[in-house]
Amino acid sequence: MRRITLTSLADLKSLPFDEIIDARAPAEYAEDHLPGAINLPVLDDSERAAVGTVYVQDSRFRARRMGAALVARNAARHLESALAEKPADYRPLVYCWRGGQRSGAFATILAQIGWQVGVLDGGWKAWRKLVQLALYETPLVPKLMVLDGNTGTAKTAILQRVASLGGQVIDLEGLARHRGSLFGLAPGEEQPSQKAFETALAMRLTDLDPQRPVLIEAESNRIGALRLPPSLWKAMQVAPRLQIEAPLAARARWLAQAYGDIIADPEELQARIAALAAFQSRATIAEWQEMAQSGAFEALAQALMQEHYDPRYAHTTLRQDHAPLSVLSAEDLSEPAQDRLASEIARRLG
Repeated sequence: MRRITLTSLADLKSLPFDEIIDARAPAEYAEDHLPGAINLPVLDDSERAAVGTVYVQDSRFRARRMGAALVARNAARHLESALAEKPADYRPLVYCWRGGQRSGAFATILAQIGWQVGVLDGGWKAWRKLVQLALYETPLVPKLMVLDGNTGTAKTAILQRVASLGGQVIDLEGLARHRGSLFGLAPGEEQPSQKAFETALAMRLTDLDPQRPVLIEAESNRIGALRLPPSLWKAMQVAPRLQIEAPLAARARWLAQAYGDIIADPEELQARIAALAAFQSRATIAEWQEMAQSGAFEALAQALMQEHYDPRYAHTTLRQDHAPLSVLSAEDLSEPAQDRLASEIARRLG
């Protein structure tokens, strides 16, 4: 059994293991985990809580004995299910919260089978420190270029097209699983935790070539419930901006298409409109809800942009201190138009 120490996030890509096993409880795994790790908990959430209660309120010895029995039982279940078909030369890397008893016990059992097992020194806690170091203490190296434009200018779709052309991009909305604004969360979806978002963002930054510019979509310092790291937000504030402009009608058509999942759910659409009551009059909210009920979705999109989103975005921080480097205009936002814009942006990125 080998002890493995990571000195940087990039080390994860070169580890000589077939699989990463997160031995923590499901709730811990759900909050954040190493990229690609599978969850094989040696204590589930209720078992972990019960052992912790005995440890604090009764006896450390009793807690360890109780925990050992549970770990053995759960390890046996994993060996008979998730690990049942692993070959003789299987190489798993196991970790828990801090590389202690849970991962050590599980790894010992796996090593006795003959597998080449590694245990992550410091566990998830050590990983989390590397993520924090990358996002909060290390200067941002890649040179950013911000893709800006009012609501409905298809910025995310164009960003993805730039990526398909070989441009370096950071898709913040994709990482945050949120399209921005009160309409941004897809029905039934949940955003990742702040920690999981930061892990995904840190790994994306690790993948970038620091010698090439990076395109990033204009956002506020929050995407839904998630916060951008200050270093990234500050870099976005001073980065050159490429601004997309398109007629209001073209933007409305695009929004009606892009938010089809919300439009298809009348109750959800009504709830999203109602959530704007803190910013708009009752009469305006009622008018918008009537548009939604009657199926006038493009007219609704136009009204939302004219009366709510465009005025608010005109005063965003990213637009206050400097004019855009360039304005890219499009008469429509069809796929050919998006391709043309993406090609021009990719050319500018070099």
